[in-house]
Amino acid sequence: MSNIYKAFENKKAFVSFLTAGDPDYETSLANFRAVIEAGADLVEVGIPFSDPIAEGPVIQEADIRALESGMTTDKVFELVKEIRKDYDTPIVFMTYANPVFHYGTEKFFKNASESGADGIIIPDCPYEERHEFDETAAKYGMDFISMIAPTSEDRIKTIASQAKGFIYVVSSLGVTGVRSEIKTDLESIINLIKESTDVPAAIGFGISTPEQAEKMSQYADGVIVGSAMVRIVAEYGKDAPAKLGEYVRSMKSVL
Repeated sequence: MSNIYKAFENKKAFVSFLTAGDPDYETSLANFRAVIEAGADLVEVGIPFSDPIAEGPVIQEADIRALESGMTTDKVFELVKEIRKDYDTPIVFMTYANPVFHYGTEKFFKNASESGADGIIIPDCPYEERHEFDETAAKYGMDFISMIAPTSEDRIKTIASQAKGFIYVVSSLGVTGVRSEIKTDLESIINLIKESTDVPAAIGFGISTPEQAEKMSQYADGVIVGSAMVRIVAEYGKDAPAKLGEYVRSMKSVL
């Protein structure tokens, strides 16, 4: 059983996302430390990329800030190594197929694993093409995380039956970003997943308030928050760590 399961043991998990290197390396490291100290159960580390097609404007701008500050994939690995010196919280990379291919798939997963990461999410990798990454990830002890969007019943069950680590349930179609209301019938999707696997399922895309988190956690195993946290970094810059800690504690309090 992978380290990722620790995030979901006997509790509803709070999964945080931040872009590595935003707004700079040192502040970013402090941000990740702050969210872990505040109780994040699993941390998604975004590897900045110039064309993040699944992301809305908030995270796109974070990627630009990180790249302009000099962040590279190797520096992301170094950042995770620093986090690992003090914390064993599950860590998952969020990236895209192009940066992995460009870096070299074998080399990428070897270095990602050595940095201390437990898994990876690649939003632009279709389920049918997952073997290009899944097998190499498994070779280095990392879980390739499946994403399930509002789609056909048969497809949901098929993807769920092959899932590892946890399942990222996309709350609604479109790109990431804060949403005032989530109308997708997520309870039905979670029920279909539960019929096919014991792998935990967490809901992401659009969750930003404690009220939304509490509602989603009634049937999911966890909630994922990204844009709302990245927006805090954009607003407060080097003062973001304390604000992020406050935010995480407010979200954790309802789970």
